[in-house]
Amino acid sequence: MPASRRAWLKGACAHCASLGAFSPLLAHAQSDLTDPLPVPEQRFLRPAADTDEAGLWALMERDEARARRTPLVVRDPALNSYLKNLVCSLAGPHCPDVRVLVVRTPHFNASMAPNGLMLIWTGLLLRVENEAQLASVISHEIGHYVERHTLQSLRDLKSRAAFAQFLSLFGLVGALGALGILAGAYSFSREQETRADRIGMQLMLKGGYDGAEATKVWDNLLTELQVRGGEDVGRRSPMFATHPPPRDRAENLKKWSGGSIGRIERDKYQAVVSPSRALWLEDELRRGQYDETLTLLNRLLRGDAVNPLLLYTRAEAHRARAAVGDVERAMADLQLAVQQPHSPPEAYRSMGLIHRQIGAKQAATTALSTYIERAPQAPDIELIKSHLQELQP
Repeated sequence: MPASRRAWLKGACAHCASLGAFSPLLAHAQSDLTDPLPVPEQRFLRPAADTDEAGLWALMERDEARARRTPLVVRDPALNSYLKNLVCSLAGPHCPDVRVLVVRTPHFNASMAPNGLMLIWTGLLLRVENEAQLASVISHEIGHYVERHTLQSLRDLKSRAAFAQFLSLFGLVGALGALGILAGAYSFSREQETRADRIGMQLMLKGGYDGAEATKVWDNLLTELQVRGGEDVGRRSPMFATHPPPRDRAENLKKWSGGSIGRIERDKYQAVVSPSRALWLEDELRRGQYDETLTLLNRLLRGDAVNPLLLYTRAEAHRARAAVGDVERAMADLQLAVQQPHSPPEAYRSMGLIHRQIGAKQAATTALSTYIERAPQAPDIELIKSHLQELQP
């Protein structure tokens, strides 16, 4: 992993869905949380050149231009068009100022910069199950944007010297690293997060989405993190520390949704992300957090129990984790995967490697030969052929 990418992940991934935009928060929160918050209809003007806000805009514009040239940016026209249309349907009059950049990184995050740039990470797109869930995260970020929270956070830096030191960080890393540091530089208050949640729910309901899906997003993410962090990870994790307590957040989102039942759009969403899913799952495996990955895959398979790609990926997670019983679990998933239409050729490779590992030479030969037949141009074909030669009597 390039150094700039490591810096970016280190600075940003702990602040899931946390970057807002650029102006003061209203002085006092409304006491009645059920009252709708005003969402400004007027687009934000470019700040005057002699303001701290203008400096931040200029910085982001420079690094946005550089970031667009990096290989981490996902350039799938269909996916980008879909996301832009979704963002615009939620952002309303602010649509012309919002630009969407999809970044190939296997962590859950979406963020929005002061100049209207929205970053969406592929780890988020892998984890949400339908358009309503994605809309809930995007609406939350738009809530930060229209409340202009980032500028308040910026002004909380106590002095011009501190601000100058903050800006100097951007000269030390690449363009995506700079965007990531900015995304991770702010830790919004619980009041700000609550207001972003409220506005996000308003925008979801206005778009006709099922508000109950918003709670599922955070519950699912919390369940993943609890695998390694324990039951109280919601209090200790930087990702949740500045957000309202998970239970309170769930109750508030449920209350603000008003029990309404709206659109979910699962099939529509799955059709858009399907062409990229294999690559994102491969990136997820490379994270090396197999317990978290298995929690994610178990959840996704509950809604798509015989999906061959998900079954193959779960088998690979079991193989890599190598705990007691994982070989048997992996083989069960692989055997089910290869019975499905359009199963990935790699499932046969994994079956062959497991058979080779346990000394079942004939079964290993059959599976590895099938892999070569189905994926003759695969980059590891020569290695697999060498395994076959070793298996010959």
